[in-house]
Amino acid sequence: MTATVGISSTHPKTMPADHAEIPVWNAENWFYEDFEIGHKIRSLRRTISEGESQQFNALVLDMHPYVSDQIFAETDGLFGKRLVAGAFVFSAGLGLVATNCVNAFSYGYDKLRFIKPTFIGDTIYTIRTNLDKQPKYAELGLIRSSYEVFKGEGELVLYCEHIQTVRYKNGRPADAPPLKV
Repeated sequence: MTATVGISSTHPKTMPADHAEIPVWNAENWFYEDFEIGHKIRSLRRTISEGESQQFNALVLDMHPYVSDQIFAETDGLFGKRLVAGAFVFSAGLGLVATNCVNAFSYGYDKLRFIKPTFIGDTIYTIRTNLDKQPKYAELGLIRSSYEVFKGEGELVLYCEHIQTVRYKNGRPADAPPLKV
């Protein structure tokens, strides 16, 4: 696959022209036709702190004792320490490999599974694998990628598949099946 990160700019009309010409950080401009099945990327690692875990819990009103009550977690909890909310592991894990492709839009997630617990202080990283693609709409096809979030030295904690709609480069492929209504 040809590198597309930061290759072109969005050319906004609301900033100086010389600034608009500079490639955008963490932006991609690939199209449906550029998506290569089997292509993988791996993120950097990040450690989940207590502060950000609690901030996420407060933001989404998740005050379950397993994520918010140290005494419960240590004395009555199954794991002996506080968990990081699964929704936060999902969000942070996907964020680690998220890029800003101006031609792609989220369609949804399938097969979301929390395989092992994640705890405050755990370090996670994510591997994204391109699984498949299919034409769908007049202007957009569907692509599917798996996201595997690992902690420590490779312990799988989360799996899901992300489906995105992605613009065709030159219109709907000629060999595409009839449009689904």
